[in-house]
Amino acid sequence: MNTQYQLSDVAKNYLSAYHCILDEMIKGMSMAPLTDSISGNFIVQMIPHHMAAIEMSHNILKYTTNIPLQNIALNIITSQTESIENLRQAQGSCSELKNCELDVRLYQHRVNQILQTMFQDMSNARDTNRINCDFMWEMIPHHRGAVEMSKNALQFDICPQLKPILDAILPAKGNSGNAASFKVPWLLIRHNPALDLKNPLCLFN
Repeated sequence: MNTQYQLSDVAKNYLSAYHCILDEMIKGMSMAPLTDSISGNFIVQMIPHHMAAIEMSHNILKYTTNIPLQNIALNIITSQTESIENLRQAQGSCSELKNCELDVRLYQHRVNQILQTMFQDMSNARDTNRINCDFMWEMIPHHRGAVEMSKNALQFDICPQLKPILDAILPAKGNSGNAASFKVPWLLIRHNPALDLKNPLCLFN
């Protein structure tokens, strides 16, 4: 844990579970079986990403009494569960769309950069007794990673069934998809692009 002072038992339990979930997400995304299908590769790496968001949201709901934060966590669970179902439904047909070797290399190179940044930022998130704050600032790089992965995938030839799923992730669309679940932290990023995630101003006290 990334802390320099004594943690409460509640914070220890919350943060221990968070880091276990994060480790499983990193393993799932890093070891996902990749092929010559960009659409298929996006799906197999995004499913463990979404699963982690659901588990992290259940984790904070065990401890927080902050109603706005509860609503965010519940929205994350609902939207990410729906997105996983959509990804799994599209997986079979989307994996049949193959891409040329160069496009796959370019796509995966950018994905690896995105994952490295996301994993590092989430691993280095501050571990404090203010777990409401911790959750928000853990989820910001998590969602930003999904946004960047979606933008990257849209640069290539992907299956039609996947495009509306990506559109739901992108915040600029202003729809009721995944972006709505992260409205508050995404607005913080958009209006404060220079925020230092290691020393953030916290929305919830």
